Amino acid sequence: MYKNILVTLDNSSYSLWGLDRAMDIAHSFNSTLTGNHVYAARLHEKRFEQMEPGLPAKYQQPEELQKQRDIHAELIEKGLQVISDSYLDVFQERCEKANLPYVRKSMEGKNYSELVRDIKESSYDLVALGSRGLGEVPTTELGSVCERVARRITVDTLVVKNGTPLKGGHVVVGIDGSEQSYAAMGAAIELQKRLGCKVTALAVFDPDFHYKAFDSIAKVLSEEAGKVFRFKEQEKLHDEIIDQGLEKIYRDHLSMAEKMAEREGGKITAELLSGKPYDEIIKWLTGKDVALLILGKVGVHGDAGLDIGSNSETLLRQAPCNVMLVSRKLKPEPEQDQHAEMEWDEDAIELLNRVPGFVRNMVRGHMEANARKHGAQRVTAKMMKDARSKMGF
Repeated sequence: MYKNILVTLDNSSYSLWGLDRAMDIAHSFNSTLTGNHVYAARLHEKRFEQMEPGLPAKYQQPEELQKQRDIHAELIEKGLQVISDSYLDVFQERCEKANLPYVRKSMEGKNYSELVRDIKESSYDLVALGSRGLGEVPTTELGSVCERVARRITVDTLVVKNGTPLKGGHVVVGIDGSEQSYAAMGAAIELQKRLGCKVTALAVFDPDFHYKAFDSIAKVLSEEAGKVFRFKEQEKLHDEIIDQGLEKIYRDHLSMAEKMAEREGGKITAELLSGKPYDEIIKWLTGKDVALLILGKVGVHGDAGLDIGSNSETLLRQAPCNVMLVSRKLKPEPEQDQHAEMEWDEDAIELLNRVPGFVRNMVRGHMEANARKHGAQRVTAKMMKDARSKMGF
């Protein structure tokens, strides 16, 4: 799965930890490592030109000024190349010591821009980035290069925050039912098989949002608008179905993740949490020895124009462990999907389509769960009418 791994190098602790984790993976996947350092000689030349007005008078003569420009440009170009080579020498020495195939790269230009270009033009399967760089200060959550690169690429991205080894470590996966989250689960299963990792799948549903939404609506709806919206009936539907339906949906997502692991001969632990997803995951991670958190880069509510989901973005910044973002998609096999096995009569579907759109999936989940509970193989119009008479949808 990870045959070609890019490691970004700047000689910071985070960069070196990124190399360590990339080597963990490379040993198990027979990968080739590419080390890349980007230096910005042109940027320093521009800075020198901007400082020229402040140079002492003896350097302001045109001939002398041009001489200083040439000297500075040569020193900067050669000096930065020497520094880049030194970083790559460290990378090469460690790869050779570990008997890992490697490729050296150094590029001149804007760091994040050149890295993104290299990634898009190459065939990397994984990019290992330090979460911060040499310019970090105590308030830095995420380095600018890391954030800009992570947003702009669609290759699996390992963002390294500490030196916790992957081999035999604890890997946690966020599951929300999206195809990217199932691809994240697939990555975790591979790490379990090859590196002996313990894997925990977490799913988080948020019933509190719906309560807040109904409370907010109640404050602004006039009596007439409330009748049009059928507010009391909608609120009853929410209280009796939505929480239960949400929980059922996310339990099914976890069940899918467990079946994926079982099919590959593995075993995982699955936990369902309730609350704001990123907040609950951070609280769950705190105080635990977790080597890696794997997330779909975009979640189940993402659209084509989104570069990173809100929960993934917050966890990338605030999670106390290393984070992997997965942009690939994986659709579990149909026989794993319990929802696909339940058939609906046409007139039952017609009744379902009359349910307000924002709760329709919840009603579907509730009806299918209730049908399975009673041993039914399909949802009928009578079932829908019975449920409607009891719950008002």
